[in-house]
Amino acid sequence: MLPDASAADPLSLRLDEKLTHLSGAHFEWYIYRVHDRLRRQSEKAYEPEILSIGPYHRGKGHLRMMEEHKMQYLRLLLKRTEETSVDRYVAAMRKLQRRAQGCYADSINLSNDEFVEMMLLDSCFIVEFLRKFSMTMLRDTNDPIFRMDWILHGIWRDLMLFENQLPFFILVHLFTMTKIPDPRDNIVDLFIRYGYSVREHYICTMPPGFERFLKISYGISPDDVKHFLGLLHHVTSSSVAKLASNRNICHDEKRWDYIHSATELHEAGIRFKKAKGTPWLYIRFVNGAIEIPHFAVEETFETVFRNLIAHEEHLQDAGPKYVKDYLTFLCCLINSARDVSLLRRCGILNNMLGDDEAVSAVFSKASRCVLVSRADFCYYGDFNDINAYCKCRQNIWTTKLRRDYFNSPWKIISFLGVVLLLLLSLAQTVLSGLAYFCQKR
Repeated sequence: MLPDASAADPLSLRLDEKLTHLSGAHFEWYIYRVHDRLRRQSEKAYEPEILSIGPYHRGKGHLRMMEEHKMQYLRLLLKRTEETSVDRYVAAMRKLQRRAQGCYADSINLSNDEFVEMMLLDSCFIVEFLRKFSMTMLRDTNDPIFRMDWILHGIWRDLMLFENQLPFFILVHLFTMTKIPDPRDNIVDLFIRYGYSVREHYICTMPPGFERFLKISYGISPDDVKHFLGLLHHVTSSSVAKLASNRNICHDEKRWDYIHSATELHEAGIRFKKAKGTPWLYIRFVNGAIEIPHFAVEETFETVFRNLIAHEEHLQDAGPKYVKDYLTFLCCLINSARDVSLLRRCGILNNMLGDDEAVSAVFSKASRCVLVSRADFCYYGDFNDINAYCKCRQNIWTTKLRRDYFNSPWKIISFLGVVLLLLLSLAQTVLSGLAYFCQKR
């Protein structure tokens, strides 16, 4: 017998109604808002400065300047493809609308038409901008974006924001609709070329080794990319994942403790070397030396790292979080201006902030956004080896001797002089003793 609806508990009715309207497509979500724990630490690190992409920041007053450029890029696309109407592109975006809306975890305050317009303008701007960056013949001579370097840097920064993303399949679809006969016209390659060029010009945070990263891109299917931030994370992580996995094979026990600062490790006998020809995240401890690839700390350093870490926290797989682990390693090493100075003198760190205290403050602040998994920390083998090295008294004595007596040519000469005097005194004593015993006999 069915229950009498009129006798049902009002709370049950309300919950039943909520369950009826609850979306079952949450597993599609991969573009989120930054949760309050991270945002409270540094709100500016997650906010776009000049460019809004996607629905979360659309319509904000200080971002309206770029909306005009988006319209201009759509007009220039129609001119290049010899079309007189956007109807073909609007129709394509409408077909992708529901799928795209299902990628955003938080509420979207846009109507269907506004959302489709956003999809078209944002995807058109990104695709055409990347093309114009690598293929200069496509640029308009009066395009202000390519006449002011700070805009190129600002666009790169804003494309890396966790909340400022567009589903990659939208970009791929528009890219395919507007493809040009040029071997460089590959959306993944265009992104890497742009990121690497910005990094070279501004010494930003894109990994070094352009040809190596282009080679990596050949194995990346656009179908496996969620958005641009995810693409950057994939490129940087895949370059170090296999190396880190092979290096930790011999370490079956994953218990580990944090290491001391760079200055303290240096006093314990550990050297610091600038690694050459290795991926960006590949730090290793070899023969008493920590080898670290060169990196620069400039104004966007914290922003890019914070957004990459926000992305890692929302990844569904339980594997290592390489960016978070890398930042944990650096935060352990850098606790003061003295640590910054040491890494700078070793050629590892390039201080673009001008003040070693300022760099130390960046890492002190960034350390608060890192929650490390003790089970999957990819540098646990190195941490164990470093701590074991520091506990060896022989290493400490050797370092103290080198620091106190062999840190300059004059001290070495003085030390050798003292040793020579001691040997001569010993020889004189022995000879005197021998002469005495010979007289007695």
